[in-house]
Parts: sequence; structure tokens; C-alpha cells
Amino acid sequence: MNFHVLTIFPQMFDSPFSSGLISKAVAKGLVKIICHDIREYTTDPHKTVDDYPFGGGAGMLMKPEPIFSAVEDLHSTNMIGKNSRIIVMSPQGRMFDNNIAKELTKYDELVLICGRYEGIDERVIQNLADEELSIGNYILNGGELASMVIIDSVSRLIRGVIGSEESILQDSFSDDLLKYPQYTRPRSFRGFDVPEVLLSGNHKIIEQWRKSKSIERTNQKRPDLIGGEDL
Repeated sequence: MNFHVLTIFPQMFDSPFSSGLISKAVAKGLVKIICHDIREYTTDPHKTVDDYPFGGGAGMLMKPEPIFSAVEDLHSTNMIGKNSRIIVMSPQGRMFDNNIAKELTKYDELVLICGRYEGIDERVIQNLADEELSIGNYILNGGELASMVIIDSVSRLIRGVIGSEESILQDSFSDDLLKYPQYTRPRSFRGFDVPEVLLSGNHKIIEQWRKSKSIERTNQKRPDLIGGEDL
């Protein structure tokens, strides 16, 4: 999958994806992350990307022209095709979750538009973007961190990025439940022991215990995932 990030701070993406699984996926050619500096698509000597909002109000808005030009350039150079999705990072968008991450894996390219200042001219959202996505009910200084979250979450669902596909199937939220408690060596640590069921060697009983603990944990910590039902 190719991720095209439209931002005025492309250098922000150098460090987060320079190590770990995503960097390995990039090296293997499974994932490509391309940052496009929105300022490069301006037409004035000062490379202006923002202006005052019509009607007054605090702060500045990102102008539509350079963003439209950037996306149109991606189309004209065949960097993105028909099987692509253009997404604006926005606190007003659909709340991103694991199911949406799965949805996004069906595309060949994702274009992630990162706003700044007080937001983006509405004409970008209404006439250029396919949708808006939010990663939570809070405000960030810009859409860059949100787009990094989406890149990381979607990338790990692409075949070959994670070594064990079984690990993905057992992740929290994979079946709308939180993951069961996990333990490793030592068997006993400061008087805290690993549950005996995990040492039994009986895989059927272990699987039943894990399922039960997943339901119990979800009911206690995130009942909203199961509609608040008392399971």
C-alpha cells in the first residue's frame, strides 16, 4: 500500500517510521510512505498556505488551492489511481477504529491530508476528500500525528508486515473484545504467580479461559464495545 501524506511539515515523518516493523515493511516494499509538502504547490513567492477566514474569527485557515493542486498532481502523475481514498484528518470525522483500519486495507493508495491552524477550507472537505477521520475527542496541533496513527494501524494489517498473522487475529478489538491477560517467565515473580490454567498444557481449557477473560475484561474496562451488556 502507498500512503501519500499532504503536510506542511514533511520532516515530522522521518523519525516515527525509521525503525520498527513499519521501516521493515518499507524496506520489503510492502508499504511506501510518501510525504508531499503542500507549500510546494503554492504559486506566490512566500509559499502561502493559509489566510484569514471569511466572516471573521480567530486564527487562520488552510487555503484550498495548494491542496487541490497537490491531489491533482498525484492523479496526473499516476501516483494514485481509481482504487485510492482521500482522507482529511479532522476532529469532526468518523471515529477511527480497528474496523475502519480493515476497511482501508482494500485500497491501493491512501491520501492523508493534514490540516493546521484553525482547519481547512470547507471546499476541500466537500469537493476533494472522500471522508474525514478522527482519532479521538481531543484537538491536536495538526493532522500529522493522526495520520501517523492511521498509517501504523493500517500497515500492520497488510499481509507480510506482521510476522505472525495469528497475532493479528488475537489482537484487542479483532472481535470487538479486549485481549485476555498474558504472562511470560518467570513463573513466579515477587509472590505473584502465573495462573495455573496456562501451565496445564490443555489447549482447549486455555482457549476457554482466554475467551472468558476477554469477555470479563471488556465488560469491566470497555463495556461500550459490547453495547453495555452484562456478559
